[in-house]
Amino acid sequence: MQVPTRLSAPPAAPVRPTRSVWLGSAAVLCALFLVLLVLVGSGWRPLDSLDRRVANGLHPVAVTHDGWTHVMRLLSDWLWDPWTMRAALAVTVLWLLWRHRPLPALWVGVTSVLGTALQQGLKAAVGRDRPHWADPVATAHYQAFPSGHALTATVACGLLVWLLWLHGAERRRVRTALAVGVVSVLGVGFTRVYLGVHWLSDVVGGVLLGAALVAASAWTYAQYVQGPRRRGKQ
Repeated sequence: MQVPTRLSAPPAAPVRPTRSVWLGSAAVLCALFLVLLVLVGSGWRPLDSLDRRVANGLHPVAVTHDGWTHVMRLLSDWLWDPWTMRAALAVTVLWLLWRHRPLPALWVGVTSVLGTALQQGLKAAVGRDRPHWADPVATAHYQAFPSGHALTATVACGLLVWLLWLHGAERRRVRTALAVGVVSVLGVGFTRVYLGVHWLSDVVGGVLLGAALVAASAWTYAQYVQGPRRRGKQ
C-alpha cells in the first residue's frame, strides 16, 4: 500500500499595499515631520530638553567605552554610511536596467536623488547646530536637522522593500528584507546619537522624512504607472 506523500503548501503571496495605503502613509508621515520641523525650528523647550538628556546620557558611555565606540564608528561610517546606501541603490538601478525594467529603475534613482536634495536643503534652511563636546568621539559636517544618515538609510531600505513587493516576492523574503531594513534604520540612528553628532530629534526627523518620501514615491508609481497599465489591459 502506497503511503500518500504530504504536499507542501505554496509560498504565501506578499501583502500588497494599495494606492490609498501608500497615499495615507505619505500624508501621515509628512504631517508628523512637519510638526517636528516646527518644534525644532521654534526651539520648543520640552523637545530640546529631551534631546539634551539623551545626548548627555550617552556621551559619557561613548567616551569611556572605546571598544563599543569603535564598533559604532565602523557601523556609522562604513556599513550604514549614506554613500554605502547610495551605492546599493545604484547597483539596484543597474540591475533593473539590465532586466529591462526602466521605469522602476527611474523611480529608484529619482527618489534617491530627491532624498539627498531634500535633506541638504532642509539642513541649510533650519541651520540647527550639532551637539558640541569638549571631548568628542566623532565629528560630522554641515547642519544637524534632519539626519542624513537616518534619511538615506530609510530611503534605501524602504525602496528595496518596495521593489520586492512590486515584483511579487514571497512574503517570507519581504518580511526578512523589512526586518533587516528596520534594524538598519534604528541602528544607524542610534550610532549617530551615541557618537554625539546628532540630537535624537534629528534622527527621528530623518526617518519620518525618508519614510514619507518612499511612501509618496510608491503612490506615484501605483497611480501613474501601474494604474494606466491595468486600465489598458481591461
